[in-house]
Amino acid sequence: MRYLKQKTKAYALKNAIAHDGKAQIGSVISSLFHEGLKREDIKKYIKDINKIIREVNSLSIEQQKKEFEKLKDKTSERKVREGLPELPNVSKKGVVMRIAPSPSGGFHIGHALTSTISFLYVEKYGGKFYVRIEDTNPENIYPPAYDLIKEDSEWLFNKKAKIVIQSERMKLYYNYATKLIQKDSAYVCTCSTEKFKKFITERKNCPCRDLDIKENLKRWKKMLDKGGYEAGEAVLRFKSDMNHKNPAMRDFPLARINETPHPLQKKKYRVWPLMNLAVTVDDIEMKMTHIIRGKDHRDNAKRQEMIYKVLGKRVPWTGFLGRWHIKGMRLSSTEITKGIKEGKYSGWDDEQLPTIQALKKKGKLAERIGLSESDKTISKEEFFELLDTLNKDVKNS
Repeated sequence: MRYLKQKTKAYALKNAIAHDGKAQIGSVISSLFHEGLKREDIKKYIKDINKIIREVNSLSIEQQKKEFEKLKDKTSERKVREGLPELPNVSKKGVVMRIAPSPSGGFHIGHALTSTISFLYVEKYGGKFYVRIEDTNPENIYPPAYDLIKEDSEWLFNKKAKIVIQSERMKLYYNYATKLIQKDSAYVCTCSTEKFKKFITERKNCPCRDLDIKENLKRWKKMLDKGGYEAGEAVLRFKSDMNHKNPAMRDFPLARINETPHPLQKKKYRVWPLMNLAVTVDDIEMKMTHIIRGKDHRDNAKRQEMIYKVLGKRVPWTGFLGRWHIKGMRLSSTEITKGIKEGKYSGWDDEQLPTIQALKKKGKLAERIGLSESDKTISKEEFFELLDTLNKDVKNS
């Protein structure tokens, strides 16, 4: 423990000197991890670490500098990996990558940090980068988000991203739905939600699953027909495996009826593709080669891989990222939009918010992060301090 105390004090002093005399526990612990401290040992040593940091913070900056001179040999500089790790299977033509935001609001810093990685890979290898606005759920659309996303994309990606709107590609999704039915890999289910959940739990086939292709094509046409099924009466499902070990993989839905007016398409369409159908179709049609997405989409990636295989298409390489958590501040476009509507924030450029609009106003661009599935948690204060410390001023760039 004596060795750890010396290390803790050394890093606390170093951090305090860099931050006006106040060491941050998160930064100190991060440095100790670099020195070999195990996460499982944190509970054992946290009281001692906190005590040392309080003692260091009680000193004047002059005293801190004097003490650090005695212990600076106990600290080390982290080796910084320059550039991005290489992606596998990159062709001479480069890569095709994307970010796929829903129009529930503008970009926040979480979007920026993850999407910038994909953009930088396209810059590195050459190729194409898409910003695909996924607006096939008419009930969760904030109309100003279309313009916000376009503005944020132009600023983040130097006007090099091609913007695509899913609701403008509906016939494409319908064509693929028909293909899947014709391959006997999708069927129209008219069972109630409760009844189908029971089939999933009991690992039993839904009666609709055994209908022939001709009947399913007839049902699909009835879903599309304005005089056909009502909302909630029929769902297009992928025919996977009702015995799959993961219940989420068992005959998952591909499309549903939703007659809520769409901000762009109004009442032109009544059947809307769900995420796994629309995303798979777009990734195939746009010839996606590499995809970097949040690790919370692991199940979706597996579902989409099933559809790829049925269609005989090559599955893109996929990497996963951990999520950013800022204590006291939710990284949620929907929550930010709600706060703006309630008057909690003046707008998307409110300086209290971790949004691209706010960062543009401040003239700051966040440092990119590497490929890692580890979640990252920092306090609201540490987040803005991170921007002040690490971000470049791009106001006049």
